[in-house]
Amino acid sequence: MTRMHVDEVAIDAGLVSRLLAAQFPQWASREICFVEPAGTEHAIYRLGDEMMIRLPRTPRVAVQPAIDHYWLPKLAPLLPLRLPVPIALGVPGEDYPWPWTICEWIEGEPATSERLASPTQTASDLAGFVEALQSVDFDRGPAPGPDNSWRGVPLAMRDEPTRASIGTLGAAIDVEAVTAVWDEAVSTPAWSGPPRWLHGDLDARNVIAMRGRLRGVIDWGCLVMGDPACDVMVAWKLLTGDARERFRSQLTVDAATWARARGWAISQAVIALAYYTLETNAVLVMEARRWMTEILDEHRAAG
Repeated sequence: MTRMHVDEVAIDAGLVSRLLAAQFPQWASREICFVEPAGTEHAIYRLGDEMMIRLPRTPRVAVQPAIDHYWLPKLAPLLPLRLPVPIALGVPGEDYPWPWTICEWIEGEPATSERLASPTQTASDLAGFVEALQSVDFDRGPAPGPDNSWRGVPLAMRDEPTRASIGTLGAAIDVEAVTAVWDEAVSTPAWSGPPRWLHGDLDARNVIAMRGRLRGVIDWGCLVMGDPACDVMVAWKLLTGDARERFRSQLTVDAATWARARGWAISQAVIALAYYTLETNAVLVMEARRWMTEILDEHRAAG
């Protein structure tokens, strides 16, 4: 398994097998397979045909198994796409330092464009999911913090790392165009409404497709309540052209939220490209390049 972070622990199939044997021997004989594309913050292993194992790679996300176990069973019945509902919660052991989880396996593949039959149907399905999640009426949920990558915060809080990443990338990107998009977004008024429920990391790796339609949403490590623009940025991550406009109109997104969402997408793109390489996370690097291309093409066309 490729090392992505300087502070991540070593995880392999042997460790997973030992953890299972010690804590859940009823499942220890099932086949264990590493899942690609690899998670950025968790190592994922398929366990037999119906389950998966999710282990935090770094101390920053060590609290997420407990969050998943508390919130996902509550959210799953309220949402139109499937969630990986937890089945069991493991504890530290076998020299592995943190809790870990066994969840339901959602059959399908990452929701890349070639696996989706209709862009407009995809836009409608995404809008329905985002709307349902933002409409959840639980009074209190996770607040933005380091364990959920500060998703949902006011966009201005991302200004320093975004500009630093633009500087790091330099000639590898169109600095003038990227900076113009970011300047416009970060100058937009902040969200003044109540915090909304957010997945926080909707992209092709975390949205599951099957038979040409969206089927499920995985990796809820960035679950948070905050600015709805954080999830609206999926419009540039999974959609293009008319499908993006279909998504926007079905959600009834106001101009300020749309501008902040574009800012979230460009910020995530440059931060990912400044941190990861083709050697450490090729899938995310290629996705981030595609998000940036979508945003800049739109910016130039408008301008």
